[in-house]
Amino acid sequence: MLEQRIQQHFIDSADLKYQMAEVLAAPIAAAVQAILACVTGGGKVLACGNGGSAADAQHFSAEFVGRFERERPELGAIALTTDSSILTAVANDYDFNSVFSRQVRALGQPGDVLLAISTSGNSANVLAAIEAAHEREMVVVGLSGRDGGKMNRALRDTDVHICVASDRTARIQEVHILALHCICDAVDVLLLGEQETPT
Repeated sequence: MLEQRIQQHFIDSADLKYQMAEVLAAPIAAAVQAILACVTGGGKVLACGNGGSAADAQHFSAEFVGRFERERPELGAIALTTDSSILTAVANDYDFNSVFSRQVRALGQPGDVLLAISTSGNSANVLAAIEAAHEREMVVVGLSGRDGGKMNRALRDTDVHICVASDRTARIQEVHILALHCICDAVDVLLLGEQETPT
């Protein structure tokens, strides 16, 4: 019984990824163009989210500053989820909804990109970060799930929304990390040219 349940997780994950492949190809490509324009123009990506989405923000930033699958120059990316002193000071002195927005206002510049991740699309601190990014004339790449939640209304026409149509948080997060890997791969291809897919 346990093995069947495990197998079903794999099947459900694969099914959703297959369904989302065509739906999300265009918004992921738009995200790539926005992020490429940012980093080639001397800008940086600021990434934020809560819980598993915080881990995704850090994962993405590590692959940009370090590398994805190929050697290349470092690309500017900062996860806003990692500085415990900033997070706790802002949460204590103001409120938890401000932990990302204050960092965006402090670090963000016109031409930078905010990578805003919320599986529900309703995370108040992520929505506040989106508002702060707009104040700083930044483009936002939003990753959400379900019906997009409040993120739908927070994003502008010049932003990009990658929304995974599922009600299961684990499945949404699995597609989010695939989308982020697609972005990393495509940025590398556009910067360095095609190469054979690693085996």
